[in-house]
Amino acid sequence: MSDSGSDYDILSGHPGHLTSDQEQALNTFKQNLGSAGVFKPGSDSTPASHDDALLLRFLRARKFDVQKAQKQFLDSEAWRKENDIENLYANFDPEEFEAAKHFYPRWTGRRDKHGVPVYVYRLAALSGPVLKELQAVPQERRRQRITALWEFMTRFTTPVCTALPHAGDPPAPIVAVTSIIDFADCSIGTLWSLRAHLQQASTMATANYPETLHAVAVVNAPGYFSTVWGWIKEQNWFDEGTRNKIHVLGTDHKPMMLKLIDAENLPKIYGGQLDFQFEDEPNLDEDAKKVIDSVPKGPCLFLDGKVVIPERTTQ
Repeated sequence: MSDSGSDYDILSGHPGHLTSDQEQALNTFKQNLGSAGVFKPGSDSTPASHDDALLLRFLRARKFDVQKAQKQFLDSEAWRKENDIENLYANFDPEEFEAAKHFYPRWTGRRDKHGVPVYVYRLAALSGPVLKELQAVPQERRRQRITALWEFMTRFTTPVCTALPHAGDPPAPIVAVTSIIDFADCSIGTLWSLRAHLQQASTMATANYPETLHAVAVVNAPGYFSTVWGWIKEQNWFDEGTRNKIHVLGTDHKPMMLKLIDAENLPKIYGGQLDFQFEDEPNLDEDAKKVIDSVPKGPCLFLDGKVVIPERTTQ
């Protein structure tokens, strides 16, 4: 559990920032996946079935061990096929999709100092009637909601941020998010009630959306958090690499938050200047507004510099 600045290098192991050994691992990974029939290289007229940024997420998650990355990737592809993720996302009801955002981390519309999108998750917002509403949803549908929102993050939010000015020479694709997890006013009873909900989300992310967390700032951490953290580690909610990106800041979090996020992009409640509450829609900066105007309602994609609404199919 970290309590200081991240040593995580956002560029290491990303496209344009690979060592010769990492380049070789990526080439071997592609060849193996091609032989397994799950990867097709691109041509002058056709893009590859999976871009390097996505493949490298799996390699970084397994410290560039090609065999381990291959197993995770094949398992994830099988999961996507079994659950028909493409159609699930395309056909997800827009109203339910927007309502589901109130149960999970939300994009502020802003980015950290690396250009990574900043998400906020205020756990106390999930108490009372909201918690009852969440618990009334069948577990399978909760899983589908989580999946749809992870698809939104990886296929809309991070591609949008990739299109915006950000650090790096050359700039690497943005594939991860910085999350502020706010424990203010969250009782241990509420957290205990949320444990299955939170574990389901973290387990799915670790297995099928690896290396999508750049940093996690736990703010307003209560006195009982050390006990909770021990329990999280015992339950293996996160792998070691993810745990090392988590910074527990307590209530005196402003100095560290301003090291991660410029004041104009940090919500006022955490010591910045941005008007944003957990329940709000994304508050886009001027650069983002030039690219997308606003965030559409419901499932959407960002492809080739444009917002695309996936074509719904008859189910």
